[in-house]
Amino acid sequence: MDRPVRLRYAPSPTGAQHLGGIRTALYNYLFVKKVGGKLILRIEDTDQTRYVPGAEEYVINSCKWAGIEFDEGVHIGGPHAPYRQSERKDLYRKYADELIEKGHAYYAFDTPEELEAMRNRMMEQGNPSPAYDHITRQYMQNSVALSKDEVEKRIQNGDPYVIRIKMPRNEEIKFHDLIRGWVTFNSSQLDDKVLFKSDGMPTYHLANVVDDYLMEITHVVRGEEWLPSAPTHVMTYKMFGWENVMPSFAHLPLILKPEGNGKLSKRDGDKYGFPLYSLDWKEQNISGLKEKGFLPEAYINFIAFLGWNPGTDQEIFSREELIQAFSFERIGKSGARFDPEKAKWFNQQHIKLKSGEALADLLQPYLEQKILLLTAIIW
Repeated sequence: MDRPVRLRYAPSPTGAQHLGGIRTALYNYLFVKKVGGKLILRIEDTDQTRYVPGAEEYVINSCKWAGIEFDEGVHIGGPHAPYRQSERKDLYRKYADELIEKGHAYYAFDTPEELEAMRNRMMEQGNPSPAYDHITRQYMQNSVALSKDEVEKRIQNGDPYVIRIKMPRNEEIKFHDLIRGWVTFNSSQLDDKVLFKSDGMPTYHLANVVDDYLMEITHVVRGEEWLPSAPTHVMTYKMFGWENVMPSFAHLPLILKPEGNGKLSKRDGDKYGFPLYSLDWKEQNISGLKEKGFLPEAYINFIAFLGWNPGTDQEIFSREELIQAFSFERIGKSGARFDPEKAKWFNQQHIKLKSGEALADLLQPYLEQKILLLTAIIW
């Protein structure tokens, strides 16, 4: 790759990032440090209905504690500022209009009731997964099915609408994933996703592609749950004519419950008696590993092993050793099972590496807190 390597970690401020999100940030960070690239922190807050005050700061502080450093971002600034999507919303409309002009997107005026009726009708006809796609768009209230005069009249009248991608029919969409190899979809399996909402905000699908293009992102590293969205993003790059600068994709495996019977969720911390978050967040009733005595170097060591392995018997790594050993080729495709006891073991091993003086410094805040508590009880 000739151009400078640039990656981004792009969480949504919808709550606390648990260790799965921090693992994504860590893998971005390790790769960037190994190859001498840049890492950007971008906040994807296009869905304002799910915004949680304090979530952005929590992400920043969690990454800071773990030693994950950024070169540009919402808390730093940089040449591509602003890095908060809600502050970039005016530029997205231009790109949505460009796709309409090229015939790759269209206006859709359907009401919630009309959309619900369409879904019910399709399910009654034996389709268990109704979708707004290349077939159903022909019968809905949109600029594909309506006349040009009718469309202009509705827009002038102020009728609410969204802008949908016009997914082509029966076209192969193929891309190479750094973890999974070649991945192929057929466009007929995909729906016409909304790119621009009636509230004037873009959806993730448009904003993500536009921002990655404008910020010159070379690699997109994200969770497996985004793999079904990847063909829409690949097709969007092609529709804009940006194929030559489309980033490489790496979709990380899921983190599974200790039993291996499903994805580890934010609620599982209470069940297993082990915090799944970096830091305390009292307002959200969240317990953090830092406050439980976890060392940040142990934290990144054990979450690095949730999906990746070095190909050797070595398990205890310093930060620099992780940077040098890391590669996408060593990340597995299948889910990684979370083991709370193994996580504690990593912490114990890193504690043993500390000198007595270093341990005393680490213990001092806890001892001072206990002394204050005892003093308060005595008095």
